Amino acid sequence: QVQLVESGGGLVQAGDSLRLSCTASGRTFSRYIMGWFRQAPGKEREIAAAISSSGSRTYYTDSVRARFTISRNNAKNTVYLQMNALKPEDTAVYYCAAAQGGSTWSKVEHYDYWGQGTQVTVSS
Repeated sequence: QVQLVESGGGLVQAGDSLRLSCTASGRTFSRYIMGWFRQAPGKEREIAAAISSSGSRTYYTDSVRARFTISRNNAKNTVYLQMNALKPEDTAVYYCAAAQGGSTWSKVEHYDYWGQGTQVTVSS
């Protein structure tokens, strides 16, 4: 069992930056693929970024590539999402998720554990 706790959300202006953090309980964090998803009001939950268990491989959805960076520190059981050049359309609840394996990193159903989410609001 893995428990995930996100932090770092808030209200910012367009063009600003935020860094989200997700800290996991347990001693097996380094075995999990980690993902950051987001869900805007009235929309389906979608992948923003994901990272392999070792951190050597990453995935980004097209709308955030070159603006967001996912990283992890396995010694601290933490995964990060650095978000730069934020846009109003980035406004959403951001969720951290953990997957035990597989290759379909972009799919919600691929992930086994979820955090409670943190709100990111970008004003224009």
